[in-house]
Amino acid sequence: MELSLAARTVAGHTVLEVGGEVDVYTAPRLRERLVELVDGGARKVVVDLGRVDFLDSTGLGVLVGALKRLRAADGTFGLVCSKEPLLKIFRITALDQVFPIYASIEAATSTGGDGAGPTE
Repeated sequence: MELSLAARTVAGHTVLEVGGEVDVYTAPRLRERLVELVDGGARKVVVDLGRVDFLDSTGLGVLVGALKRLRAADGTFGLVCSKEPLLKIFRITALDQVFPIYASIEAATSTGGDGAGPTE
């Protein structure tokens, strides 16, 4: 399946909507887009995984890299995910303790995206 990426601004946050499969083949495109956003000045980034059907370890690595890049730039990074199969991956890897994970874009952008924790 193809990877789709679309960025928009919501309440001062850059929201990157991701769709399709994030795997070893498509993850480099996701990484490039996140780097472009941060290099372009985005400091409050939310990645919406609502249309992602599959996420592998390469995709998780890209998300961790983006989190590190934003923290180094005094930015914030959050994920929007409500699909149980994806949430299970974050729990199993303990990355649910690393990323702020929100149930909706509204929840992620209304908290300031400061990593204060998920609002569900």
